[in-house]
Amino acid sequence: MSLLCTLIFTVFLIISLIFYFLGLYFLHFNLEIYIEYKLLFMNSISLEMVLFLDWVSFMFMSFVFFIFSLIVKYSNEYMHGDKNLKRFILLMMLFVGSMMMVILSPNLVSILLGWDGLGLVSYVLVTYYQNVKSYNAGMLTALSNRIGDAAILMGIACMADIGSWNFTLYSEYMKINSSNILLLMMMIVLAAFTKSAQIPFSSWLPAAMAAPTPVSSLVHSSTLVTAGVYLLFRFSFIFSVEMMKFMLFISLLTMFMAGLGANFEFDLKKIIALSTLSQLGMMVTILSLGEKNLAFFHLLIHALFKALLFMCAGAIIHNMGNIQDIRYMGGFINFFPLTCACMNISNMALCGLPFLSGFYSKDLIVENFSMKFSSIFIYVIYYLSVGLTVSYSMRLSYYLIFGEFNMLSFHSFSENKNKIMLKGMLGLVFLVIFKGSILSWLLFPTPYFIILPLHMKMMTLLVIFLGALLGFEFSMMKYMFMNKSFKLYNLSMYFSGMWNMPILSTFGVNSYFLKLGKIYFKKIDSGWLEYYGSNGLFKLLMNFSQIFQLISRNHLKVFLFIILLITILLIMIY
Repeated sequence: MSLLCTLIFTVFLIISLIFYFLGLYFLHFNLEIYIEYKLLFMNSISLEMVLFLDWVSFMFMSFVFFIFSLIVKYSNEYMHGDKNLKRFILLMMLFVGSMMMVILSPNLVSILLGWDGLGLVSYVLVTYYQNVKSYNAGMLTALSNRIGDAAILMGIACMADIGSWNFTLYSEYMKINSSNILLLMMMIVLAAFTKSAQIPFSSWLPAAMAAPTPVSSLVHSSTLVTAGVYLLFRFSFIFSVEMMKFMLFISLLTMFMAGLGANFEFDLKKIIALSTLSQLGMMVTILSLGEKNLAFFHLLIHALFKALLFMCAGAIIHNMGNIQDIRYMGGFINFFPLTCACMNISNMALCGLPFLSGFYSKDLIVENFSMKFSSIFIYVIYYLSVGLTVSYSMRLSYYLIFGEFNMLSFHSFSENKNKIMLKGMLGLVFLVIFKGSILSWLLFPTPYFIILPLHMKMMTLLVIFLGALLGFEFSMMKYMFMNKSFKLYNLSMYFSGMWNMPILSTFGVNSYFLKLGKIYFKKIDSGWLEYYGSNGLFKLLMNFSQIFQLISRNHLKVFLFIILLITILLIMIY
């Protein structure tokens, strides 16, 4: 099995490097390639299989393949002893294949194939560990994503009057003609919001943490959740000013909610999941201000440090015997120095610490945001959200690395157990440090020139320091949030429960549909349909068969009786 993992790792790593250099070549010479194959032509509507190759698709694919190759190597150790490891690897390959369909296709029908594939495979992977919690999380994930699938189907219907589902070729027409474009725009935003877990579809993202950690690492860095942002990136030319404003408010609220929730959460994987939600909010925020290239830049950088963060979390959970509660952790710098170094680097990159890769995208986004004309409310909420990012990162570092050791006195923690996992993590560390500066030079031939007053320039640094201080304070006040006698306990439950989002969007809503389903089942399925349908038909056929059986049993008597009747009739007539 290790040989298969090594082979997959090598192949995907080579493909990733090829795609990366192809992306740079296409970017430098501003090339775009269409590969089109007509599958069906019916009633003026043509159905084509289209591949659209440009620098964006090549770059994104190279990052997805690179992270996938490292995760396969990592899984070889993490999932060691699993009987279904081969199935697990194949499922992840299917997941990456579905993502390729979304990335490469400018055709809404073939995007739906990849989109549906992502939802289906994510359900199978979330329910990989078979227990009630996994089944509930898997169903929540699948049903939330089904809303997006339905929205894409309605988008396909909206584009039917154009005569093709290839949206890139009709961009100018879409801007002029506004008959179905408004509905299409709404459907695309709805689909992207379900996949990227924006409010009110946020509750499935932390629930999907029931999946194995390598899956979480792949899903939250470069595949499932980023598909929504990528779709918005591709369709950004049809969004109206009103829709941009709507997206800005929703993504800002998502960012703020996720940042607050992560500060009160104690599950290690859920904290990192909420951090992903916060970063997705940041990407959609800057995209809704018209800077789609900046959003894509942050998407690539975020994929690197988020994959590393999940890998480090997985290594710690694996060593601790599958304990995920951060209150049991602490002082890991003494036991896992390399893992903690990797985790701290990815945490600092997430905060936007100067000259790590996250700084180059986040600082640019924050300063660009400050240049845009917006209200004081948006400005304050945005900077608060950025500060909360630093706060939960600092809190996580304190609980895991710097705080007191809270586990058993007798333990056998050792970093030597997970050497293969460390190799996978160390492959990402150097990119997390250097890739931001490299990509900022490569992707923006003309650098962003941002002029701001001194106090607005310093605002970012101030917010980072205040966030770090707040995170430290949260860590010190941990007993106040854990003790039920304090009023802060209820507040922490409310915030870590994502503003009651799971109750409002799932548990609070599904009871109505279940009750309606029960009524339909009782009154229609087991009622009128049963009476006039299968049951009634069965009784009718049974009665007929009894009559025919009676006739067949007494056929001679019946024959003689009929002859007697005919004879009497003939006598009466004549």
